Amino acid sequence: MRPTIVHRRRLRLGVIATAAVAALTAGLMGAVSAQAAQGCEVAYEVTGEWPGGFIADVEVTNLGEPVDGWSLAWDWPDGQRVTSMWNAKHTASGETAEAESYGYNATIATGASASFGFTGSWSGENTDPTAFRLNGRLCDGTTGEPTETPTGGPAEWDSATEQVAAMEPGVNIGNTLDALGGETAWGNPLITEELLQTYKAEGYNSIRLPVTWDEFTGPAPDYTIAPERMERVAQVVDWALENDLQVMLNLHHDSWMWLDELPNDHDNVMAKFEAMWTQIAERFEDYPEGLSFESNNEPQFAGAENDAGDPYNEELNQAFYDVVRGTGGGNADRLLILPTLNTNAAQERLDPVRDMIQGLDDDMVGATIHYYGFWPFSVNVAGYPTYEEVSQADLEGAFQRTHDAFTANGIPVIVGEWAILNYGYTGPEVVEYGEMIKFFEDMQFQAREQQFTTMIWDAGQFLNRGTLEWRDAYLAERIASSWTTRSGSTSFDRIYLEKAGAIGDATQTLHRNGLDFEGLWHRDTPLAEGTDYTLSGDTLTIKAAALTRLAGDRAYGTNATVEARFSAGVPWRINILSFDQPVLSNATGTDSLVIPTQFKGDHIEQMEAHYADGSNAGPASWTPFQESNVSWLPNYSGGTITVPSSFVNAIRDGEPVTITYHFWGGDSVDYTVVKNGTTVTGTAS
Repeated sequence: MRPTIVHRRRLRLGVIATAAVAALTAGLMGAVSAQAAQGCEVAYEVTGEWPGGFIADVEVTNLGEPVDGWSLAWDWPDGQRVTSMWNAKHTASGETAEAESYGYNATIATGASASFGFTGSWSGENTDPTAFRLNGRLCDGTTGEPTETPTGGPAEWDSATEQVAAMEPGVNIGNTLDALGGETAWGNPLITEELLQTYKAEGYNSIRLPVTWDEFTGPAPDYTIAPERMERVAQVVDWALENDLQVMLNLHHDSWMWLDELPNDHDNVMAKFEAMWTQIAERFEDYPEGLSFESNNEPQFAGAENDAGDPYNEELNQAFYDVVRGTGGGNADRLLILPTLNTNAAQERLDPVRDMIQGLDDDMVGATIHYYGFWPFSVNVAGYPTYEEVSQADLEGAFQRTHDAFTANGIPVIVGEWAILNYGYTGPEVVEYGEMIKFFEDMQFQAREQQFTTMIWDAGQFLNRGTLEWRDAYLAERIASSWTTRSGSTSFDRIYLEKAGAIGDATQTLHRNGLDFEGLWHRDTPLAEGTDYTLSGDTLTIKAAALTRLAGDRAYGTNATVEARFSAGVPWRINILSFDQPVLSNATGTDSLVIPTQFKGDHIEQMEAHYADGSNAGPASWTPFQESNVSWLPNYSGGTITVPSSFVNAIRDGEPVTITYHFWGGDSVDYTVVKNGTTVTGTAS
């Protein structure tokens, strides 16, 4: 994601002396030729910086004899640290940073360059390093023999754990090559190299490339994948690898289009699955190790839910493993990723996959789960509109179980999809904006703590693929910051002020997340502690006088935004809003209902629905609080609330239903809905 760009700087360091590699012995770098005069040029560029973190690119140009295996070291002037690195392996710690080549980029011909990048942490100052050492030789502007003999050799990923760690952070190129009906059928443009370059420039190190193959696959017995489909996928993979992005390639919606019929059509499904993976593996067998394969997406099996599905999942994963490994070449030790049933993190889903991977005795195999949050919170149903203790415990429990089953046993984990269910850049929020940000921040923190690699699901709702700009720059900045550090927040990101009422003090609770609170700002002006706000422990009180000043003429909606700043991370935004109680009007519809609504600056928190006898009404019959977007759909700019057909179809004919809309400002408004055949009427209370 795009960090706040504080400055851009480029530092070129003079010609330096380096070592030439003469031979490799027992996997280590051999003796260095004393006659090989070497020199190089180093370009160091900070491409993005935010409080507590930064991104940098380093380019090494070889000006002397060819180099086969390199190590570039430097000392940090201000205590900075590398937090993650791509296209090189970070092998030092403390005040010294060191980047070692991988096998694929170990050789630098005369006049050629090698590049790598990293994210780092800083505090106080972020001064550029000024002395780099290539293979032990100080960058002193001369050429000649090395000052010390290098040790070690060309580094490659020695295990799945190392490779998966280098993939963090990752992003899905969703709803494109996996779309049914063609690459653009679900509203996204064709994938371009510029799109992948944008993700790389924003700090991503890998992409998950979801591909649905079925529509491009011929009939039995050969199940031939159309050459144009295979070559289009290869083109995207090539672009990604050329731009230093690892790629995880899979079978995607095939999982529910035909793979789920494995229990009912076993032999045909297995034949097709093995034929597909044979063709894919053979097409990419000579590709570098930066390409990995994932068995399939969210495996599920018709009529074999829960424990009954695990044996089918294991059978698919085993067949995938055997087919890919059997094609040889680069596939003999390519990273392979196996999903749990439904990519679920329940203990009973984790254990069978752990046992299988341990049985394979192959250190280039990893596991994957997906996580979209505690489901009632993620879709706003059943009375979970905020990111509270139950939602937090669900995340912590899922990740702890996954760590204990996989990571603790040497099996790396990729959270192959994560976000909020039904999040989009159009339409109303499904989950309140600030509560969603809290979940995103905690999700990334927990993933870092458990050493998971994460791949956010982006189907065009985060990065605008037309303009290659973030649709929500603040959200993108929060996500990018969370790769390396925590950000603070408060108990809510809104303060509602009654338009006509007297304004009083407003109290919030600080969520410091281990950081120091540094104060409140309005734009570039700090608010005065003691006058504008007070702090007692974690209780933050914004004074009535400050709120009155910030609210101005108190027009409906957001009047001002205050930033709560902490010692690291991205500031937390608190919106000051003015509101009155919303007013709903009578309406009539067919199959659904559109209610004219004066929101008057307020927003719906949740919807409750009951019959006259007090029983629950609506699709979620197990709870009175119905699901956002399924049972209620507000249009704040258009002044309407839609009661969709999904809710209307679920209520009993002729029986009045009392809907209660609970608003964040504190008001609740009742509304009566009655269905008679295909006619729906709504009456304001």
